[in-house]
Amino acid sequence: MIDPVTLAVIQAGLQQVCDEMDLTFSRAAFSPVIAEADDRSDGIYSATDGSLIAQGSKGLPVFVGVMQFSTRTILERIRTGITAAPEPGDIYIVNDPYLGGTHLMDVRFAMPVWRGGDIFCWLSNTGHWPDTGGAVPGGFSASAISAEQEGLRLPPVKLFKKGALDQEIYQIICSNIRVSEQRIGDVKAQASALLVGAERLAALLDRYGDATVVEAIAEMRRLAAKQMRAMIGLIPDGTYRSTAIVDSDGVVNQPLTIALSVTKSDGALRFDFSESSPPCMGPMNSVRATTLSAVYLAMRHIFPEVPISAGAFEPLEVTGIEGTFLDAQYPRPVSGCAAEVSQRIAEAVFAALVQALPTPVTAAPAGTSGNFGLGGHDPEKGRDYVMYQISGGGYGGFAGGDGISNGCSTIGISKAPPVEIMEQSYPVLYCRYALHEGSGGAGQFRGGFGLDYEIELLRGDARASFVMDHGRVGPQGALGGQDGAVNRVEVIRNGVTMVPEHLSKAQDIALKPGDRVRVRTPGGGGYGDPAKRDPGLVAEDVRLGRYDAADAEALWPRPNASNPNKP
Repeated sequence: MIDPVTLAVIQAGLQQVCDEMDLTFSRAAFSPVIAEADDRSDGIYSATDGSLIAQGSKGLPVFVGVMQFSTRTILERIRTGITAAPEPGDIYIVNDPYLGGTHLMDVRFAMPVWRGGDIFCWLSNTGHWPDTGGAVPGGFSASAISAEQEGLRLPPVKLFKKGALDQEIYQIICSNIRVSEQRIGDVKAQASALLVGAERLAALLDRYGDATVVEAIAEMRRLAAKQMRAMIGLIPDGTYRSTAIVDSDGVVNQPLTIALSVTKSDGALRFDFSESSPPCMGPMNSVRATTLSAVYLAMRHIFPEVPISAGAFEPLEVTGIEGTFLDAQYPRPVSGCAAEVSQRIAEAVFAALVQALPTPVTAAPAGTSGNFGLGGHDPEKGRDYVMYQISGGGYGGFAGGDGISNGCSTIGISKAPPVEIMEQSYPVLYCRYALHEGSGGAGQFRGGFGLDYEIELLRGDARASFVMDHGRVGPQGALGGQDGAVNRVEVIRNGVTMVPEHLSKAQDIALKPGDRVRVRTPGGGGYGDPAKRDPGLVAEDVRLGRYDAADAEALWPRPNASNPNKP
């Protein structure tokens, strides 16, 4: 049996391999959404069943489960002869949501690592491409009613064959996406990250031996499952229920409901979504891989001590998604699944389990990636562009503290690209970039504040599209805390302000120079009874302009004779 010290060193070594892949990917990528916002992830997967071995600590949590499912799909298609068998130097590309994916913009590469003529494991990564074709620049078609309207869908095919880029397949891709001349930078960065990973992994295997590393991987999986069961043991037996609301599907202006019951029994957790809304017409359906991964990432938020490994998922059972909008089948559109619906799923998990675990679980975070796509032609630079803006929001309050302001989304570590980079890359001016004051939900510990930004188009014509959420209801408060403020989107054209019909979703809005878009992202939910908040903290928020005095008075009333217990 492997000794604990060697196990710890190998586990850290595998983690470092993934971290170096992440770093290589971001440093070499062309697109700001990858190079600056880090919307990507890298991992190591089993050659037998595609199960997760290790993932980079700086990768998006939502990809924890997704790349496991997509790698598994590639292996199954190779075994059945649907996909060509690999040779050394081959790298597969796939973005099909229904084959273990998310939305079309999340493009995955996968490469086998060979040892002595056999495949030891697979390396895979995912990068968010700014555009994969479809009806609108950026791919976030808020009113798509079929997968074809969202962009180019790729099954697993070899983009690199024996180390060389397949120009025929690459030209097919370029012929179906916008600003195709810019994609080669991201393609080479994505492939380079895998090659760096293979080199680092080979050094680790040479040092400790293949058999020792295989033994360590098996032990890592066993221990991860054991640790997750130990964490689950902290939850009292019983059933905990919650709901989360999606604003609309972008086509039918009615909310969608995620209805969840979490049952703890026999050392395992069962997540039942069977009472959720049926499949929807618009792009807010979620594919199975994303739905399961959303549950996994929610549990990672609650129990971050458990190592990232397929073993950590074994005690988690997800049921009841069949026949709901959380198990989309072709040709249902899904552009909002990973960026938005996954965060509503996580919010439902938080809202259910905060009842049982009030200390480690927080009130709901902002829960939207704030997807804003802008595409057009820049006459000054003489080229087309597709700008993709993601944005943060407030985190939920928690036992012992207020939520973080303008934090990254629930599903990842991606951050908004720097304003200076965006203004340099695209014909826009950021007229405002500040906290969304007053957006944190009231509570003993208030929610963090969202982001308030405003962008002006400087030159050329452009089209804007949005796929966001939490415009109808704000992020949920917990244990008596109030909800955070809702997401607010305004488009100012010719001096006239317009709010999208679906509040957080719209597409193909024509903009001319001088037109502006303002977005105020949600604040986090409040935690605990607002009446128990320290009056000094309320006064400090007012002094700093985070709330005006009247709003603070309404949210946290001062002591009075009739109720001296109020702060």
